[in-house]
Amino acid sequence: MSRSTPPPVAPLSPEAWFAAQGWAPFPFQREAWAAYQTGARGLIHASTGTGKTYAAYFGPVLEALAEPALRGPAPLRVLWITPLRALSNDTAVALRAPLGPLGLAWDVGVRNGDTGSSERARQRKRLPTVLITTPESLSLLLTQADAPERLSGLRAVVVDEWHELLGTKRGVLTELALARLRGWNAGLRVWGLSATLGNLNHALATLVGVGGTGRMIRGHVPKPVVIDSVIPDRVERFPWAGHLGLSLLPQVVAAIEEGRSALVFTNTRAQTEIWYQAILGTRPDWAGRMALHHGSLDRKVRDWVEDQLRAGTMRCVVCTSSLDLGVDFAPVDRVVQIGSPKGVARLLQRAGRSGHQPGAVSRVTCVPTNVLELVEVAAARVAAAAGAIESRQPVRKAYDLLAQHVVSTAVAGGFTPDALLAEVRTTAAYADLTAAEWAWVLDFVIRGGESLKAYPDYRRVVIDDGRLKVADERIARRHRLAIGTITSDASLEVRFLRGGRLGSVEEAFAARLKPGDRFAFAGRVLEFVRVREMTAWVRKATGSPTTIPRWAGGRMPLSTELSAAVRQQLEVARTGRYESPELAAVRPVLELQARWSRVPAPDELLVERLTTREGHHLFVYPFEGRLVHEGMAALAAYRLSRQRPVSFTLSANDYGFELLSPDPIELTDAGITAVLSPDGLAADVLASINATELAKRQFREIARVSGLVHPGLPRSGRSARQLQASSGLFYDVFREYDLGTLLLDQARAEVLDRQFEQTRLAHALARIAVARVVVVTTDRPTPLAFPLLVQRMRETLSSEKLADRVKRMTLTLERKAGPVPSGESHP
Repeated sequence: MSRSTPPPVAPLSPEAWFAAQGWAPFPFQREAWAAYQTGARGLIHASTGTGKTYAAYFGPVLEALAEPALRGPAPLRVLWITPLRALSNDTAVALRAPLGPLGLAWDVGVRNGDTGSSERARQRKRLPTVLITTPESLSLLLTQADAPERLSGLRAVVVDEWHELLGTKRGVLTELALARLRGWNAGLRVWGLSATLGNLNHALATLVGVGGTGRMIRGHVPKPVVIDSVIPDRVERFPWAGHLGLSLLPQVVAAIEEGRSALVFTNTRAQTEIWYQAILGTRPDWAGRMALHHGSLDRKVRDWVEDQLRAGTMRCVVCTSSLDLGVDFAPVDRVVQIGSPKGVARLLQRAGRSGHQPGAVSRVTCVPTNVLELVEVAAARVAAAAGAIESRQPVRKAYDLLAQHVVSTAVAGGFTPDALLAEVRTTAAYADLTAAEWAWVLDFVIRGGESLKAYPDYRRVVIDDGRLKVADERIARRHRLAIGTITSDASLEVRFLRGGRLGSVEEAFAARLKPGDRFAFAGRVLEFVRVREMTAWVRKATGSPTTIPRWAGGRMPLSTELSAAVRQQLEVARTGRYESPELAAVRPVLELQARWSRVPAPDELLVERLTTREGHHLFVYPFEGRLVHEGMAALAAYRLSRQRPVSFTLSANDYGFELLSPDPIELTDAGITAVLSPDGLAADVLASINATELAKRQFREIARVSGLVHPGLPRSGRSARQLQASSGLFYDVFREYDLGTLLLDQARAEVLDRQFEQTRLAHALARIAVARVVVVTTDRPTPLAFPLLVQRMRETLSSEKLADRVKRMTLTLERKAGPVPSGESHP
């Protein structure tokens, strides 16, 4: 009996495929498809969860459907660049979904640091039709000598989450890669995807490169966002940072219970570990349906958590920014933000993780860790409604990365200097690169620069018949291992004695552990056993942990936009309007501030004087964010000490800063304006801090990216201390013998930008220069001064002693303040 062959299923049209999903294309998606068909490039800006992925993808898909069908797999046509490896698998699922129903014989592949050796070998033979990769893996691909031929059929590049790359060196790495690809493919169409970004035109210009033109396509899809708060039952009039959060644990659990699946965002990995333990302690029945997710956990653990979220089996995941971007978790219907988000864009991005589909409502509930953060939540809601979204400023002239790119190009078969300079200048990052700067970079990679010319290891590039190449395979191999801009403190793997891997902690944390110490990590209580071969060996433990790992990178200040919105909310309160739930809750705090001192108007600079047994305090409240205030405090102390010798102890938070001196600080209103003048800012800030030490620390990253130092072969065990010592030695040599090296200038500039946000600091000082200075002498710390006092004490007291000290201070101040007046208001 013969078996009949079923008739082939006719491919669906794109419209029919959308309809089969229960969707209809949005106008902005159709606009993007039509623009692609005309050969345009550009930026697609739309809210999270409204269809940006298919807006960019279906342009190449429709183009292929209009062409004769190919026999066999199609060559590489679409390159999809994503900032996070975590997004790759989810993106691959989305890009594969329409191919079979539409009848396209495309394959979709992923290449990043997690890609296995067998898949890499397959891709070495033939690249997939659609390749999803990261900026680092793309740069590595471009070092292959046959890259121009292998990428010759490339039609489109899509840069996902462009707003996350813009303003970072990874964004510059992407710019340089795009410049290479445009040089090989004249008709290449580059499209970026972005949400929650202020300077869209700037982002577009950076994406398409110098001299390029691009289309801006905006997705006007209604996406309601609800921003609300957990309001504490009792508001303390003397708040301090971090004390309130866990006391609101019952309300957080109740918020999670409102939905089927929830994401609880924190601002640091340490907070993630703490809140996971706290929530699980309250709801032990959620064990197995609750997880945590952050960048230091093992990749397999994170993949499992993401898979469970997609499947809808997770009740709650406590996470950091590792789940901020792009991954589509449709079952998530509740988002909780622990602490202030510190930025409008970040809050909207996280809110968009819930209701992650067109038309659905996104909701985020903010949980203050001190009561003043309620003002920030109210401000973020108003700013979001007004479209006051943060901008990302592109990085300019990163000489370390340019040196890396030059060596990468030399590894790939070589280049002629004039041709590569012309190509590099098509990027926004190096558009104004001078001939002298280019000559220095070439000399740096050819001879090692003036001070390293005697050392063969730093002669990485040779001149061969007018072309610059890397002739030494050992140098080429070492360079490929070090490509990228992501540098961090050395980390140790955390493994059970029986071998299971949990993730990684920073070397500095592991160095403080003694055998028998218990710490919380990856949702478990672990006992530290020993360190061997760059691995921290542990066993499961019982009881409470004695410590939580701390990771670098938790310094998250208020953004410029949110700072301005906070000042405006204070003005609303100052005029007696407490209309939002957050301002109504914080009313006793602000009214006491007004009674004992003043709530400053937007055009005022409030300065408070206070004398205690500790000394003479000067509190200044610009409301410009912590990093700016740290720069202001250092600047003011330096300028005051130049007038007469005096020593200061400094403290800063997002609202202001404190100068504490054993001697009286005599300053008139004009004197305060003078010490905060923008004149001579850069020189005075550098002089006011230990600039050499900070620049040397920053130079470690620059030395790593530029190729002066390298981490060695995988598992070679080079410690952060060894790398710091190596880079510090180079820094000292350059300062002593080669002050003309551009890497020193870059280190100083990056210190000013990263440590004190120099550009923002200059704008803040310019605003203060025309503000009305209001000086108030107080008898006791005000509600705004109190957290600055606690911040300073935190540096010298243990957590237990600090809590006891703060409790005594609070009781004394509350007695002075008296009962909370009923309905009290002030003009």
